[in-house]
Amino acid sequence: MPHSLSPFTHCPVCGSPRFEVNDCKSKRCPDCDFVYYINPSAATAAFILREGQLLVARRAKEPARGTLDLPGGFTDIGETAEQGIAREVAEETGLHARSVSYLFSLPNDYLYSGMHIPTLDLFFRVEVDAHEEAHAADDAAELMWLPVGDVRPELFGLGSIRRAVEAFIAVYSGE
Repeated sequence: MPHSLSPFTHCPVCGSPRFEVNDCKSKRCPDCDFVYYINPSAATAAFILREGQLLVARRAKEPARGTLDLPGGFTDIGETAEQGIAREVAEETGLHARSVSYLFSLPNDYLYSGMHIPTLDLFFRVEVDAHEEAHAADDAAELMWLPVGDVRPELFGLGSIRRAVEAFIAVYSGE
């Protein structure tokens, strides 16, 4: 795989075309000595359960358009991961998070607009009001409540989400 910063050919500080690989996660400009590091972007995903069923979404956009996903997305600048997952759940499902509990994280490589974006995906158990109706919006083309025992991880298009669903099912089965 090419260096994560290979599309960036010029120094963003001085404009020099000599923007060179410094190490596996940075490039350095020998003209002005600026070093740019690429660190993972924070992304969130929600496990929302209701009466033994997991809320899953069908992706409306690339990457992995048409495959299954969990509600979630990238955290915004100035937002905690907990605020980010609550916002994403509301945007994609119309549901309001009553409580948010951190579960675990997984690294991911997110292909977006032809670039590999390293992410750190943070997974949460999100409790929502039982009386609220979920409806697909934003990045979700469709929402489905699936019995946890019927969830098939191989239908989830993003690698970290697939691995998280496998782990969640393994733990949930033991509850």
